[in-house]
Amino acid sequence: MFQTFETSSDPTKGAARLERLRAEMAADGLDGFFVPRADAYQGEYVADCDARLAWLTGFTGSAGFCIALGDQAGVFVDGRYRNQVRGQVDLAAYTPVDWPEVKPGVWLAERLDKGARVGFDPWLHTAGEIEAIEKALRGKGIELVQTDNLVDRIWEDRPAPPAEPIFDQPIEFAGKTTVEKIAAVVETLKSESQQAAVLSAPDSICWLLNIRGADIPRVPVMQAFAIVTDEGRCLVFTEPTRPLDGIAPFGDEVAFTDIAEFAEALCDLIGPVRVDKATAPIAVSRILDAEGIAVDWGQDPCALPKARKNPAELEGARAAHLRDAAALVEFLTWYDATAPLGGLTEIDLVTELETQRRASNELRDISFDTICGSGPNGAVMHYRVTRESNRTLETGDLVVLDSGAQYVDGTTDITRTLPVGDVGDDERAAFTRVLKGMIAISRARFPRGVAGAHLDALARYSLWLAHQDFNHGTGHGVGSYLSVHEGPQRLSRVSDVPFEPGMILSNEPGYYRDGAFGIRIENLIAVTEAQPLPGGDDRDFLAFETLTFVPIDRRLILTDMLDAGERAWLDAYHKTCLEKLSGRVSAPAHLWLTKACAPL
Repeated sequence: MFQTFETSSDPTKGAARLERLRAEMAADGLDGFFVPRADAYQGEYVADCDARLAWLTGFTGSAGFCIALGDQAGVFVDGRYRNQVRGQVDLAAYTPVDWPEVKPGVWLAERLDKGARVGFDPWLHTAGEIEAIEKALRGKGIELVQTDNLVDRIWEDRPAPPAEPIFDQPIEFAGKTTVEKIAAVVETLKSESQQAAVLSAPDSICWLLNIRGADIPRVPVMQAFAIVTDEGRCLVFTEPTRPLDGIAPFGDEVAFTDIAEFAEALCDLIGPVRVDKATAPIAVSRILDAEGIAVDWGQDPCALPKARKNPAELEGARAAHLRDAAALVEFLTWYDATAPLGGLTEIDLVTELETQRRASNELRDISFDTICGSGPNGAVMHYRVTRESNRTLETGDLVVLDSGAQYVDGTTDITRTLPVGDVGDDERAAFTRVLKGMIAISRARFPRGVAGAHLDALARYSLWLAHQDFNHGTGHGVGSYLSVHEGPQRLSRVSDVPFEPGMILSNEPGYYRDGAFGIRIENLIAVTEAQPLPGGDDRDFLAFETLTFVPIDRRLILTDMLDAGERAWLDAYHKTCLEKLSGRVSAPAHLWLTKACAPL
């Protein structure tokens, strides 16, 4: 259930497996083959049976892909993983590629001759993804060919698909019944004259049916596909061995069947069928096209309703965050008492934090593997400590501690940066710039229609003035006892999804200096109606409600760098932390909390 600390993979296995993959490519007359991180459900986390990229290359990040050619193999990763990938893959066999700066279609066109054929598994790629690659290859004479999965052919001991029991999500936390949710989907279908919608995202299906599962580590979902018709029927396709006795019986509107029947069921539809180009595997639309069934591209009809948390979900999120904050304060009390003694390691911190979270007896799981990077490890944005990389904290270090929890009433995600003894003014100045960005987002007020791309610069402005930046989005959506990374809303320079009341996001600017240190500060925030201000006009404004209440380390702040409004916000935030947590923590933790929340 809780985090384990693996040892590093053997890079020589990756090289040997690559040669076996190339043999399969040659047998099929292919000059290349795509190996994505994604599974058929396009989730960030994958089951063991779908960890093809990690099995082949050794790279374990949560995003990326490999394109294997006859003479080279590129491993495409974004800015979060550029240090990690070089430490995990055999660099004699695999070449890290900076993505999305380098597009896969362009990369292929530069390396393959006219007439080349590149294979892909249509169940592991979306239509939008394949269309973008084909567009880049237009006129180059290079063909994308759908095939079975060549990695699966050579993965002899590949684990079986998960089929864990599922269980109900109580209505007091779900807020709406399954009947109400299906009715809303039907209304969407009828409004657009669509006969059915295909759901391929497990969190959408679990949200719709008010159930949860355990197929994926850290994400309480059941892996499945579903078809919802305009008559209000929901047919769920999942592993036939899955026990269903942990949920209350559904009415006639919901039925479960074997996932092997999914493709055939698609052929029985009349159409038009709503398919999400960004999330559904391209196999779905190609099956429908082959049968002459009209495809209507449209967003997953559960995506926005799921993102717009209802009052019960928001109340659950508030309760979960206070419970989680109390555990964090107990941990920070322990940390400040123990770190000066020396000898603490990154694993020690991860273990103690999970122990504090378990103490409430309400923790279902952590929401992702805890990131605990000290000193230079903190500069690896998604660093995951292993037995081999485990580092002893040293005086002058910064520690990036990014963690979260799954509770039945909500999902949490919080990052705090901690000092080990005294740290330098350079680190403190960078920390203060990050803090200014986090406060700017927290204080933001904005008209309806504003999206993440409009606000993202607020988090970066102070860093930009110092010629600094960070290579990840400022924030992601968060589910309600579902995925800690939930779309479609994001705080990102590339997100055009307007914010709506009820959406929960992370607010997590950072700064990372390779080989030296990392900094990240993260709270969760909820979009809410903004109260009118004197002298304002009649525009409809939104704002953010802070959900996370854990002190920010004042020892790392250069107070003179904060303006009066920022100081006032931070003092008010700390006052609220003290008020909300005073009755929830032990006596020693309350003493620590009182000092940590003192005004600047």
